[in-house]
Amino acid sequence: MTKTNIAKIFTLSVKSIWIVAGILLFIDALIMTFMTNFNAGIVITALVAAAFVIVGVYFEKILRIKWLISCIAVVTLLLIVEITFIAVYGRNDNADYNEDAVIVLGAGIKGEEVSGQLAYRLDKAVEYCNKNPDAVIVVSGGQGADELISEALAMERYLISKGISADRIIKEEESVSTYTNFVNSKKILDEYFESDYNAVFITGGYHIFRALQISQSVGLDCTHCHSEIEWYSAPVSYLRECAAVVKFLVTGK
Repeated sequence: MTKTNIAKIFTLSVKSIWIVAGILLFIDALIMTFMTNFNAGIVITALVAAAFVIVGVYFEKILRIKWLISCIAVVTLLLIVEITFIAVYGRNDNADYNEDAVIVLGAGIKGEEVSGQLAYRLDKAVEYCNKNPDAVIVVSGGQGADELISEALAMERYLISKGISADRIIKEEESVSTYTNFVNSKKILDEYFESDYNAVFITGGYHIFRALQISQSVGLDCTHCHSEIEWYSAPVSYLRECAAVVKFLVTGK
């Protein structure tokens, strides 16, 4: 096999990888549109999918533009590094099960029902609370434009259905972001305890790193527990989180 043939096979293989990856990402974004509330992660995933397909289709031409192929390589590498860091960091829980309060961060609801991802968070909260029966639980999440009730109310109902006593649950129903989740939850807990307390927050593994930085920025020194996510929601969740981490580094929120 000649060097020319090898080069052609290599180019065709790389083109195919970019195009197939783009198509799969677009399909995933489309699935998530029906599985959860429409959000920035779906838009970001669709844009990344389009970029992948464009790179694949015009790969030969892009190869001739050294600065462009270098930029694509650097951006792709940085994205892979960020996703890897977020994923690894998020799986290292540090809760000691002696915390005074549990903060469960919202993740969207469909009508009045919790989403699959939010159910995972609440199931982790139930698991935690069974090990630490003295902890109070703050369920944090407001009502979105396409939601019939607040996330906090849906979360409370879910926890009660799983055997958690209603008098252990405190609803925080005003939050619209991770930043306001922690600001509002801290206000509630400061008033509830009227003295020093320890807290743990529960969220998806991909969300742990940024949530921890935000909790510290508002004066909450929390431990954390991660919950799992559905495999098909991973691309949207991680791509959205990558953008959110950059936003946090720029704005602090």
